[in-house]
Amino acid sequence: MIRKKCMAQIDKLVERLRNNPKNVKFTDLVKVCNHYFGEPRQRGTSHCVYKTPWPGDPRVNIQEKTEKASLIKLGRF
Repeated sequence: MIRKKCMAQIDKLVERLRNNPKNVKFTDLVKVCNHYFGEPRQRGTSHCVYKTPWPGDPRVNIQEKTEKASLIKLGRF
């Protein structure tokens, strides 16, 4: 039951991010990235860097910028 509730929350966050990608809260994006990619390999600064499971070892690097998220670099997919 808890897992379903968690998935429902993540699904709602993903939908919100898709509908309004320019107004993304950093904390919401961290929740989604933690869910799909696990804990970031780097954090503690204004950046979180996530390793992804795709070939070529792309990384997702997000930055907190006035409570909003900024996508720094997304590797090739």
